[in-house]
Amino acid sequence: MREASYYIKQEDSVKCVLCPRDCVLKNGEVGFCKVRKNENGKLYSLVYARPVAVHVDPIEKKPLFHFLPGSKTFSIGTAGCNLRCQHCQNWNISQAKPSDFSDRVLEPKEVVKQAIEQGCKSIAYTYNEPTIFFEYMIETAKLAKKKGLKNVAVTNGFIHQEPLKELCKYLDAVNVDLKSFSKQFYGKVTAAWLEPVLDTIKTLKEKGVWLEITNLIIPSVNDSDITIKEMCEWLKENVGVDVPIHFSAFHPDYKFQDYPPTSIESLTNARDIAKNLGLNYVFVGNVFTNGLENTTCPNCNKLLIDRRGFQILENNMFKNTCRFCNKIIMGVF
Repeated sequence: MREASYYIKQEDSVKCVLCPRDCVLKNGEVGFCKVRKNENGKLYSLVYARPVAVHVDPIEKKPLFHFLPGSKTFSIGTAGCNLRCQHCQNWNISQAKPSDFSDRVLEPKEVVKQAIEQGCKSIAYTYNEPTIFFEYMIETAKLAKKKGLKNVAVTNGFIHQEPLKELCKYLDAVNVDLKSFSKQFYGKVTAAWLEPVLDTIKTLKEKGVWLEITNLIIPSVNDSDITIKEMCEWLKENVGVDVPIHFSAFHPDYKFQDYPPTSIESLTNARDIAKNLGLNYVFVGNVFTNGLENTTCPNCNKLLIDRRGFQILENNMFKNTCRFCNKIIMGVF
């Protein structure tokens, strides 16, 4: 175990202040996330250097479309999560305890070493919620930066501002899973609340971390035109029209087995709402579509990046500009 960051010792307990839950734990108790434990008045991480998922992925899988397109990222995740999403598609690790898995150890320096050996340009903290393995992530990210690797995270955004701002010093790109723009949805479906996620999105933008947004569309649950429009208007006002947004298809899983998969029509409807509000880079994911994962120039409308699934078939970028009209395309290319 590794002593955790961001906790306060109290008379007969400790208070974890990593995420907005602010769990107060008596001796021997474990937090809501299942990975932070009070041992004799100290808070410990139970997942430091203990990943349960390790893979080399295309960066497009995160999804990050405007960050080093076509590159590989060394991806790690642990057990646990600070949300209880009933539709979680990685529930077998996110809703599990560390003790449910074998004692695999992968120290930060070994993560960096393997990433370099595999020809990856970045390390991705992903699969479950990476902020709950804060100590593991930040120590790995520090070493990665020294070796010239980028750091990316795929997160639910449910974290306090102080630890988030520390992470921002080492993160290069983040995809925030904005699950809905409904407070009721967050309370009922995720057992969390919306406001800290919105604060995270604004802070990432302010700190200059490359930001992309994913919104998983669940039929009859978070797919109303009004909610999607409100979300897109908020994004436009608070982080601008150049932040890519990915509308992804839901597939029945975990406790949402009785809901149907998202239709392509529902996804394209969400895309149309975002495009009509002036968002420049809007993508459809988790289903096969013709052209709806492509990046086009918002100025001349020419095809810039042609994608099929996680593959890039054509790239018409010249550094960070459109090769046809020289328009600057926001991202890291």
